[in-house]
Amino acid sequence: MEMDVTLRSSKDFDATVQAVIDGVAAENFRVLTVHDVSATLAEKGFERERVTIIEVCNAKHAYDVLAADVRIGLMLPCPIMVYAKGGAVKVTTMRPTMIASMFPEADLGETPADVERAIVHIMERAIA
Repeated sequence: MEMDVTLRSSKDFDATVQAVIDGVAAENFRVLTVHDVSATLAEKGFERERVTIIEVCNAKHAYDVLAADVRIGLMLPCPIMVYAKGGAVKVTTMRPTMIASMFPEADLGETPADVERAIVHIMERAIA
């Protein structure tokens, strides 16, 4: 299994970022932070194609996984990254189901799969 889900957007960069932000609430998540990584790097003199990371969270899921093993907090909140590469705009996230394999003793049940489905739905709607 791949560690990430990556999709190509049919929209331009800014429209894709906005579509991700706009689509989060439909899956009962909320946007915590939006990082314009490429702008931050440019401030330090490092130019690159655009990268924005949108950190999203569902409080119930976060509560559940932290109750199972507080160290899972190292992987929270869930990032959805929009990036430009060679003229294409892509949206990617690390598969939340990978968390279960990293913390097998936490017995996370269906939570990682539920989170993954929700985030992939956000991404699929954002790129259309």
